[in-house]
Amino acid sequence: MSTLPQRIAALPADRLAGMRRGIEKEGLRVLPTGALALTPHPVALGSALTHPCITTDYSESQIELITGAHRTVQECQDELTEIHQFVHRVLQQQPGGEMLWVSSMPCMLPTDETIPLARYGSSNPGRAKSVYRMGLGHRYGRRMQTISGIHYNWSLPGVGSDEYFALIRNFRRHAFVLLYLFGASPALCPCFVEGRQHSLQPLGDGKRALYLPHATSLRMGRLGYQSDAQATLAVSYNGLQGYADSLHEALTRPYPAYEAIGVRNPGGDYNQMGTSLLQIENEFYGTIRPKRTVHSGERPLHALRERGVEYVEVRLMDLDPFVPVGITADTMRLLDVFLLHCLLSDSPPDTPAEIAELKNNQHLAAERGREAGLQLMRRGQRVLLTDWAAEVLAECAPIAATLDAAHGGEAYAHALTAAQATLAAPHSTPSARVLAELQQQHDNDFTAFALAHSQSARDILMGQPWSESQQARYQALAERSLEEQRAIEVADDLPFEAWRERFMAVEQLG
Repeated sequence: MSTLPQRIAALPADRLAGMRRGIEKEGLRVLPTGALALTPHPVALGSALTHPCITTDYSESQIELITGAHRTVQECQDELTEIHQFVHRVLQQQPGGEMLWVSSMPCMLPTDETIPLARYGSSNPGRAKSVYRMGLGHRYGRRMQTISGIHYNWSLPGVGSDEYFALIRNFRRHAFVLLYLFGASPALCPCFVEGRQHSLQPLGDGKRALYLPHATSLRMGRLGYQSDAQATLAVSYNGLQGYADSLHEALTRPYPAYEAIGVRNPGGDYNQMGTSLLQIENEFYGTIRPKRTVHSGERPLHALRERGVEYVEVRLMDLDPFVPVGITADTMRLLDVFLLHCLLSDSPPDTPAEIAELKNNQHLAAERGREAGLQLMRRGQRVLLTDWAAEVLAECAPIAATLDAAHGGEAYAHALTAAQATLAAPHSTPSARVLAELQQQHDNDFTAFALAHSQSARDILMGQPWSESQQARYQALAERSLEEQRAIEVADDLPFEAWRERFMAVEQLG
């Protein structure tokens, strides 16, 4: 059997050049006061249902920006920046002047029931997206629908489903490295946990910020998308068949608490898409997902079963509040190196014991990651988080060198060196920098911290060159998307309930 260095050396440059990465980046629309904007998705941005790169996610107030799949990190960064520039130009024209919130943890929120659900028009697919989000509100609370993050979509030519699942197993084993290096949500506005049990501590008097002193990413800990229902899932990633069977079972297993809510209330309004443990595939919340592009009307599980894994979606990245677009090019390069390491390293099958171990490691890294001497569990043995992370990053060095040889320059090596320096200096991590600035410059006020950086990001992006041709191109995309939405609405040939029953039928899962 070949070793990791041999596998790295065997990678041809043309295959590495075929690597693709793309970004999906969420962010709340907020007012200059730091309060959530409750206005509808601006028409000037186009249709949230059909626009290829500007949509909404859970809440109507949560914009999602989507790049294409790019051959280079710089191309991806450039498109992400350009989309931001257009969005900010539209938002500043909104009543009161809106901007994008730069933190993963939300701004000042209204009462739970007044947080607006995303709306996608009157078509059956559009209504289904809104009903699904209504269900999430019933199941998890609407405040959960205001947490934001960055998803990193990644692929490499010639990788089959088994290899992608091997990558996923190793990613889950080593995800704590990314939480330590890039977690940026150690504190939040007290409004987020109002009325909930939590273990957060007051920052200052606790009226304007709550935190955990060594947290990296509260979003990826117990305060994130968690539930008793999903806690019953122990999904294996040992192969496509087992993974698909696990999801199938969760999508078809009746769950008593959700059956009590019902699909519709007595007045006929919809509460959720279904009463199973998961309404649809996207409700299964993990740090990484196997993905396959779906055809119109096709269920994601059916697409995976029929055509295999096409790419992976990394889901644990916080927004970097110190960066106008939420992620740096160096962070993307480190993700490329890290994912190649996950792909090329030995990846033994997971077990129920390891699945439980990894879940606990994730919570420890999210809530106590910078704590001196913190130990995680590795195959039943205790190991220092920093020692284990240093091992992983050291093994990444030849991968970074190989990528630099394929692309030219030393950008990947520099990104890895920067990550190793951050690991050795906990105070330099984004999470530590957030807490230091909160305390030293913003009088322990989370809203003041995030608002200052949101305004700075807007000003930087608005100050960058923007041409008439760019403006015209994005306006044309917006207008075309609105036309496409109208066409979908006109083409509806079934009542929504009949459409829902057909979409949710077990046969659709493959």
